[in-house]
Amino acid sequence: MAKWFLRLGAVITGGLALSDFYVATRVDPNDVAFIRIARAVTTTAVISFDYMTSLRGLEYGTEEYETAQSQVHHRSARRLLDLCSANRGTFIKVGQHLGGLDYLLPEEYTSTLRILHSKAPQSSLQEIQQVIEDDLGKEIPQLFVSFEETPLGAASWAQVHKAVLHDGRTVAVKVQHPKVRSQCGQDIILMEILIRAISWMFPDFSFAWLVDEAKKNMPLELDFLKEGHNAEVVADMLKRFQFLKVPKIHWELSTSRVLTMEFMEGGQVNDRQYMEKNGIDVNEISQNLGQLYSEMIFVNGFVHCDPHPGNVLVRKSTQTHKAEIVLLDHGLYQNLTEEFRLDYCRLWHSLMRTDMKGIEMYSRRLGAGDLYPLFACMVTARSWSSISKGINQRPVSKIEDVQIKVNAVKYLPRINELLNKVPRQMLLLLKTNDLLRGIETSLQTRASAASFINMSRCCVRALSRYERDNCKSWYGKLKISWAETLDLWQINLYAILLWIKASLLWSWIA
Repeated sequence: MAKWFLRLGAVITGGLALSDFYVATRVDPNDVAFIRIARAVTTTAVISFDYMTSLRGLEYGTEEYETAQSQVHHRSARRLLDLCSANRGTFIKVGQHLGGLDYLLPEEYTSTLRILHSKAPQSSLQEIQQVIEDDLGKEIPQLFVSFEETPLGAASWAQVHKAVLHDGRTVAVKVQHPKVRSQCGQDIILMEILIRAISWMFPDFSFAWLVDEAKKNMPLELDFLKEGHNAEVVADMLKRFQFLKVPKIHWELSTSRVLTMEFMEGGQVNDRQYMEKNGIDVNEISQNLGQLYSEMIFVNGFVHCDPHPGNVLVRKSTQTHKAEIVLLDHGLYQNLTEEFRLDYCRLWHSLMRTDMKGIEMYSRRLGAGDLYPLFACMVTARSWSSISKGINQRPVSKIEDVQIKVNAVKYLPRINELLNKVPRQMLLLLKTNDLLRGIETSLQTRASAASFINMSRCCVRALSRYERDNCKSWYGKLKISWAETLDLWQINLYAILLWIKASLLWSWIA
């Protein structure tokens, strides 16, 4: 099958000679369906053939096997990167998704594909002008006093330009790449076919979950009006956090392909050098980011699922001189069902209390089955040994981090099996968790217990609120509120003890 697949790719690739014709007629060959399909089929065939031949005859688990496997992983990741960069659009989006799965995929893939977060294609100014004119009915000079030709940034779906309105306000204009919509449906079908072929040749590596997510989420992300509404919902939902800033939407200048919003600037959330230069406390940012996402996940069940560094900025307010977090790109959100959210709360509650029976019960309820130990490790990005002894008792170490990444390669077939079993809501949560941990790693705050403290508080609040809402007697509600207060006091006391332990006073006493 692999050889037949490889021959098919080679035959189709012969058609790439047509690219000269398309260049001569000023049509980008990368936009031609035949060429895009040929490139995807060929890359998939070459990667499959490489795995089948390079690992043949090697004994699994030996040093020779591990070395050969790492080399194949690296070659395949480079080929996948080249495919995504050439085919653009949907391929870059999927590549970015894979690049964020630090604790689910081999390091060779994630480190290579992470480049796609900062390496996205740009549309020409003429193409951008055409989209704006088609959607808003006016030319750029009629809408803006100035419009910067060079984009502030380009992503898989769109690029953002800085502009000034006629009333003097500075805005960011997000414009969708013109060919994305027409290619998206075809790309998803192509990916589904290729992934089924890979699953047939390598039964242990079924990535059906990835296609399911793409089919469900990508059409939603292409609707910028939906993104604008998401931004307003989350800004209202989290308005109690004074440090959070969400750009305001200019609805009169927004359509499904053009989104005009308040211009906000700052440094990327993983840029320690920027924070040190501007007097921003790294630990404060890490703690506040954890607060935001704990509130979204456990309390509200409405979660921003794309917190890669380019979408989360930090800055110091010129008015209050306090650090602020700017949350951008609100296209990808997950609405958690109440049943799922509460089970996820109870799972984390059990993890915090080292309740092994609870960990097994709620992992099973979330679809993990007998793979519940692996599931708990994936959710927390901690080893089973650390989970058994208490994840809030033992800070994560570099040795444990390396061990987790090594095990991700070792248990990849089981991880894929698990990802195909759990509810679809869990997939985006796992991706979000991985992106947040990547930020913590960059800021060197992963060893801090602050994130666990924030999650504990939110879990207690969410579960208590649910129990109160379903309790009919005032006495019962009073007991629930009293228990909640005690739990929160315990968490606060634990936080104070950690602060004392970390202080110079503790060092002096010791």
